[in-house]
Amino acid sequence: MANLNKVLLTGNLTRDVELRHTHGGTAVANFGLAVNRRWKDKKTGDNREEATFIDIEAWARMAELCAEYLSKGSPVFVEGRLKLDQWESKDGQKRSKLRVVAENVQFLERRPKADDGEDLSGAPF
Repeated sequence: MANLNKVLLTGNLTRDVELRHTHGGTAVANFGLAVNRRWKDKKTGDNREEATFIDIEAWARMAELCAEYLSKGSPVFVEGRLKLDQWESKDGQKRSKLRVVAENVQFLERRPKADDGEDLSGAPF
C-alpha cells in the first residue's frame, strides 16, 4: 500500500521565529502557526470560529529565510509533512508532540519594518 504524509496549511505566526543551529552548523527554525476555521452553527445560526495551533519546523536555508523575513502575525502558506516526536520525561511519563516539518514556506505578505521596529505595512514593497 502506498503512503502519503502531506500537510498544506495557511495561517499566521503566533510568535517570532526561533532560529538555532545544529552542532554541524545546519540552521533550524521553529515557529507556531494559528489556522482558523469558520462555520455557521446549524442549530443556532451563529457564526462560529476556532483556532488550531501548530508547531512548525524549517531547516537549512528555508529556516534562515523564515527567521529573516517572518515575525509574529505574518501570514504564510506551509507545505510539509507530519513528524511525531516521542520521549520520556524526567518523572517517567511518556510524552509525544506532533509537529509539521516544512518542505516549503511561502510568505503571503511582506511587512517591511522601520529601523525602530515600527510596522510599515502600508509602505510599498
